[in-house]
Amino acid sequence: MSSSVWIDELKKIVGAADLIEDPDRLASFAGDEFSLPTFRQNPLAAVRPHNAEEISRILKLANQHKIPVTPRGGGTGLCGACVPSPEGIVLLFDHLNRVLEVDKENLMVSVEAGVPLHDLYAVIEKDGLFFPPHPGADTAQIGGVIATNAGGSRAVKYGTLRNFLRGAEVVLPQGEILQLGGKLVKNSTGFNLLHLLVGSEGLLGVFTKAVIALLPKPRHTATLIVPYPTIAQAIGTVPEIIRRNLEPLAVEFMEADSIALTEERLHRKWPAKGAQAYLMIIVEASGLAELEALWVTLQELCEKHGAGEIFVAESESQQKDVLDFRSQMYEAMKPLCLEILDIVVPRSAIAAHVEAVHAIERKFGVWLPTYGHAGDGNVHSHIMRVAFKDGKPDFRKQLDWDALYHPIRDALHADARQRGGMVSGEHGIGLAKKEYLSEFVGPGAVTLMRGIKYLLDPNHILNPGKVF
Repeated sequence: MSSSVWIDELKKIVGAADLIEDPDRLASFAGDEFSLPTFRQNPLAAVRPHNAEEISRILKLANQHKIPVTPRGGGTGLCGACVPSPEGIVLLFDHLNRVLEVDKENLMVSVEAGVPLHDLYAVIEKDGLFFPPHPGADTAQIGGVIATNAGGSRAVKYGTLRNFLRGAEVVLPQGEILQLGGKLVKNSTGFNLLHLLVGSEGLLGVFTKAVIALLPKPRHTATLIVPYPTIAQAIGTVPEIIRRNLEPLAVEFMEADSIALTEERLHRKWPAKGAQAYLMIIVEASGLAELEALWVTLQELCEKHGAGEIFVAESESQQKDVLDFRSQMYEAMKPLCLEILDIVVPRSAIAAHVEAVHAIERKFGVWLPTYGHAGDGNVHSHIMRVAFKDGKPDFRKQLDWDALYHPIRDALHADARQRGGMVSGEHGIGLAKKEYLSEFVGPGAVTLMRGIKYLLDPNHILNPGKVF
């Protein structure tokens, strides 16, 4: 059947102004932030529905004509999960952009799926409230954050998005609209369908609204930048921090080469020098005296593990500068990066995995700068288009990346697997990592996932080709 038939039907559902067919405009929706252009492709059309009822009608139309539909949030993903099908439709959430209610009595916010994180933070912070999950890009939209179960640096203390989602409005692939959960702290009413859909990367349903739990905003925070002679000493500090129940808000690790490149390319300054590795530890407390006692304890503990002179960012502006620097590290690396990996290993295995990354660096003669979340085991190694010699990047030497890319990638994932790790801690599988899924979770689990997908989406119209 000619696409013009269902294009006309789409126009009747959303209106001519909210149907996009121009190829130049559609190019904006061809991919996400995955470094390589490998997966990028334009859809046939994009639509901006106004509510769940319009999305339901679109999905019913898609089932009737076997049209692929790809939901797209802020496009900030890193694994190709929102790459559209060339003969399909992209769902945009520009009109579902309202914070519907801030419920201060129940400490919850009701929000539409197209609200960017920076807008949500701005609204709730006016009421002294706090939403801990903080993935790297504030332009990420709530629906996409739920679809990937995003976490970020604060997951060590507060967990991922799953820990805060209490309810949702979801449109299933065949057009049925479900209301799941609500303003509830606990709920054991039947199978937990809400949690099944969290992290499903747009394969099982389209989120349109969410009820999210909030916390009182921390009254006082401080950020410690802790230098170490080696990455092993830096990571070796983390288990004791956790055992001592010091409850940091975040514990990040990074190495000197990543910091140097970020300083050079973004013209930013890191507030510590001369070390090979660093921990960035964020702590919070209800009072200044409690906060200072906490960071003094952390200083003593870090020094016991070989740390040098520790920088403490106390003011809000200092802390913002440090966090912005860390958040922008991928942007500094992206022009030279083939792929940022999202491997997660047990916390106790981080140091050994990072040492294995450096061994792979030496074996292949390539640069693999690595940083990540020391508190939760999420390690981000970057496969760079840069050679490596005598312990530092060599920007002059040319290498055959077509021959090197896949063996390096396989070696990094193989090391994670033998340490009890998984392929993704927060980015998801998408298109980029689906070749590894069965290796990590086993064929039986993949068969079960495929069965769930088929049950909900027998015509395979919702975000096809991802994950499996």
